[in-house]
Amino acid sequence: MNQSNSAVIGLALVLFSLAGCSEPPTTTQAEVIRPVKSFLIESTASGAIRTFPARIDAGRKAELAFRVSGVLKELSVKEGDQVKAGQQVAALDPTDLQIVYNDREANFDQAKRNFTRAKELVKKGNISKMDFDKLEAEFKSSSAALKAAQQDLNYTKLTAPFSGTIARLNIDNFEEVQAKQSILVLQDISELEVKFDVPENLLRGLSAEDRENAKEYVSVSVSFADIPGSNYPLTFREITTQADAKTQTFQVTYTMQRLKSANILPGMTAKVTVDFSKFDSGSDVFTVPASAIVGDYKLDPQAWVIETESMTVQPRSVKVGRLSGENIEVFEGLMPGDRVVTAGAPFLVDGMKVRLMPEKEQAMQRPEDLKYQ
Repeated sequence: MNQSNSAVIGLALVLFSLAGCSEPPTTTQAEVIRPVKSFLIESTASGAIRTFPARIDAGRKAELAFRVSGVLKELSVKEGDQVKAGQQVAALDPTDLQIVYNDREANFDQAKRNFTRAKELVKKGNISKMDFDKLEAEFKSSSAALKAAQQDLNYTKLTAPFSGTIARLNIDNFEEVQAKQSILVLQDISELEVKFDVPENLLRGLSAEDRENAKEYVSVSVSFADIPGSNYPLTFREITTQADAKTQTFQVTYTMQRLKSANILPGMTAKVTVDFSKFDSGSDVFTVPASAIVGDYKLDPQAWVIETESMTVQPRSVKVGRLSGENIEVFEGLMPGDRVVTAGAPFLVDGMKVRLMPEKEQAMQRPEDLKYQ
C-alpha cells in the first residue's frame, strides 16, 4: 500500500470516530392524547329504573266460529257493537241440518217402538235374548244419533260467551261458512292488558322467590304519549317462562282498568316504566357495552378506566358474566361513577392521556399510535 492511500484511510477513520462522539440532534415530540369514547357506570339503583315500549290488548278476547258448516243466514251485529253474554250474534241456514234431524227422529221413534214391544216379548219367551239385545242396541244408537242431530241444529246459532265489543267481522252475510272458520272477534275491554318484552339479562339475576313475588316487589306504571302527564299503575298478571327465539326476550303482561278519561283501545302503543330496585341483592352487577372489555397480555378481561381529574387511563381487571346483545355483565372490578373506554382501547397504555370524543367522532388509528402496539 502506498503512502497516499494510507493517508486517505487514516483520515476517514478519524472523521468516523469524531462523528460517533458527536451528540445526536434533539427533537421535541408532542405528547400523545388519545381520543376515546366512554361509558359512565351508574349506580344499580338508578339503573334499575327501566322503560319499555308496550302494546295494549283486550283483557279477554275470543274468535267466534260455528262448529258446523253452512250458509250464513243472519249476521246481527256490526263492528263496534256492544253485546251481552248469551246474545245471538250470527246464525246459519238450518234447512239441511233440519232434514237430517227429522230423519233421525223418525228412526228413533221406530227403534223406540220396536224396543218397547221387545221388552214384553222377551219376558214371554216369544223372542230370543239375542234378538232383544239387537233391538236394544238399535234403540240406543238411534237415540245418540238424534241427540247429535239436535246438537248440530243448536250449533247453527252463534252466541257471545261473554259481554264485550265486536272488534272485527271476518265474513259477510250469505257467504258459505266452514266449521271452525273465524266469523268475528269479540273483546272485553273493561280491563286492558299491557304487554311488553323484557331482555333476559334483567331476569337472570332474579331468584325463583323473586319471580313468584314480582307482583309485590316490582313497581310498574304505564304512560301514553298522547296523554300529557299520564302515569297509571299496573297489576301483574303473568310472565312467560320461554324466551322468544328471535329476540331472546320474555313477554310480561300487566293489567289496568279501562280509563274513563281517555279512549285506550287494543292495538295502541304505550310506554311502561319498571322499577327493579327492590330486586337489588346488594352486589354491584353492572351492564356495560361489550366493547369496554378487552383482554390483557394473559387474555384475562380488563377495562380501561379514565381518571377524570388527570384525564389518564389505567387498566383494571374485571370479572364478567353473560354477554347479551351488545352488552356484557361485570361482577367485579368496577364501581358506580367509573368511566370506562368503549372505543380506542387497543391503542392505550397505562397512564396515557385521553380526551373524550363527541358522539359523532370515531376512534381512528393514528400513525403515532403504532409504537404502542
